[in-house]
Amino acid sequence: MITYRATLDVADELAHDLSRLLTEERRRRGTSLGRRALSPLKQAVMGLRWFRDRTAIPALARDNNISRATGYRYIDEVIEVLAAQAPRIRPCTKPKTTVRCM
Repeated sequence: MITYRATLDVADELAHDLSRLLTEERRRRGTSLGRRALSPLKQAVMGLRWFRDRTAIPALARDNNISRATGYRYIDEVIEVLAAQAPRIRPCTKPKTTVRCM
């Protein structure tokens, strides 16, 4: 097996913002410090890799030395945390020709 390092094509701020949201979610759930296999930042990067590159979850789990089941749970948690932010995003009402709408 070949080991390598890669660069994820997303802004650092995005990873840190997602990490903050995951930290808040862990606090809300009452998760004690040190009880999770990954830090919120590592979980955020794992989630961003899945969204950006569509890296297979078993591969993400293997890269982070966690079980496959934990990998799926962590990705689900990332999706839930991001989905909870959706009510804050105003609906796009501009014509479809608009490239960006938020």
